[in-house]
Amino acid sequence: MAAVAATLAFGSGAVQAAEAEPGGKLLLTGGVSALEGGGGGGVATWALIGGNETSRGVGGSVHATYVNVPDYELRSAGVTLGLFDRVELSLARQDFDTGATGAKLGLGQGFTFKQTVAGVKVRVLGDAVYDQDIWLPQVAVGAQFKQNDQPAIVRAVGAQDDTGIDYYAAATKVLLDRSLVVSGAVRLTKANQTGLLGFGGDKHDSYGAQFEGSAGWLVSKRLLVGAEYRTKPDNLGFAKEDDWADVFVAYAFSKTLSVTAAYADLGDIATFRNQRGLYVSLQAGF
Repeated sequence: MAAVAATLAFGSGAVQAAEAEPGGKLLLTGGVSALEGGGGGGVATWALIGGNETSRGVGGSVHATYVNVPDYELRSAGVTLGLFDRVELSLARQDFDTGATGAKLGLGQGFTFKQTVAGVKVRVLGDAVYDQDIWLPQVAVGAQFKQNDQPAIVRAVGAQDDTGIDYYAAATKVLLDRSLVVSGAVRLTKANQTGLLGFGGDKHDSYGAQFEGSAGWLVSKRLLVGAEYRTKPDNLGFAKEDDWADVFVAYAFSKTLSVTAAYADLGDIATFRNQRGLYVSLQAGF
C-alpha cells in the first residue's frame, strides 16, 4: 500500500515526460504522503522530499487515507511541508477504529486508538530523478515522534510507553530508461503496530532495525503499479505482530492531485488473524 502512494507521485509519467514546469518539480515528482506522514508510499518512507517545490521554493501537500480490513479500520490525515527540496516537515493524525472487535477485546464497541505523528526528514545526498548518469540514489535521514492517546490501555496490553521516536535512513532511485522506481529504508523503532499499541513490550523493549522496501513500474504517463514490504518488531507477548505487504495501483489526475489504491496484507493484529483488505489514499499538493 505504501509503494503505491510514493511511487505514483514521483516516478510516474512526470519523469518520463521530463517536462519541467515553472517554479516546480517535474510532473509527479513530489511524492505521496505515507501512512505516518511525509513523502513516501503507503506504509514505506522514501528519501523524496514532499511537495512540488524546487531548491528555490517551498511546497506542501495534504492527504487522507483509509484502510479497511476484516476487524479494524484505520484512518489517517495530515499535512507535509517541503523546504527547498532539502527539508521536510510533516504532521499526521491516525485513528485506529476497533469497531465491533473492540467489544470482543473488552474495550467497548467502536473503541478508537488515536496517534499523532510529527516528522522531520533531511536530504543528505543525491537526486532520485536528475542523477541519471550515476547509480547513486537520493538519500535522506529522518525521525518521527509518535504519541498515543491511550497510555493506560497500551500499558495494560504489555507496552512500556505511550510515546516513542522512530529513526530512519532511506534511499530512493528513479530509473527513467527502465520506467522503474525503487526505494529502501532502515528504521530503528520500538513501535507496536507503528505505535498504535504503544512502544516496547514485555517481550522486547529495545530498538530494533526494520526494513521497508518498495518497487514500482510506470505503465503509462499517469499509471503506476507496484508492491512493497515492511518488516515489523514483535514486542508484545499477548499478540504476534506480522510484517506488512501490499500491491498497488497509483493514478495521477494532475500534478497536484493523485489517488492510490492497494490490496494490503497486515497479518495478525491484536490476536485477530488475516487482516487483509483495501487501502485508499488521496493527496493534493502544491
